[in-house]
Amino acid sequence: MDDQTAPDCAGIERLARETAAALPDAFRPAALAVALRVEELPADDMLDELGIEDPFELTGLYDGIPLTAKSVMDQPQGPDVIWLFRRPILDEWVARGNVTLRELVGHVMVHELAHHFGWSDDDIAAIDRWWE
Repeated sequence: MDDQTAPDCAGIERLARETAAALPDAFRPAALAVALRVEELPADDMLDELGIEDPFELTGLYDGIPLTAKSVMDQPQGPDVIWLFRRPILDEWVARGNVTLRELVGHVMVHELAHHFGWSDDDIAAIDRWWE
């Protein structure tokens, strides 16, 4: 995929999966086990639940219980899911103009995985060099 053409949802998913596959060994298996969904835009009920009016403000969402909060006593509520939203990601990519789409998708994916793993800001910075 070149970095001049807007990919479809499958292209965004491919970039996100590549990010998860490139994580350090300690995190890779758990990251790859999280369900990944890529949609054009977030659903209205998601936006309502989060109190967000503009669907272009949400590039990704983690839906699940962080690993740091899970217990063997918990009843499964369904799989943990990372949602990525294609059109808001593409809008941010164009607006920034100074990052590749691969970098942006990777950043959003790592941010959502941070919720799954219960990472601190320092943990995120060690994996995602976004702000350097």
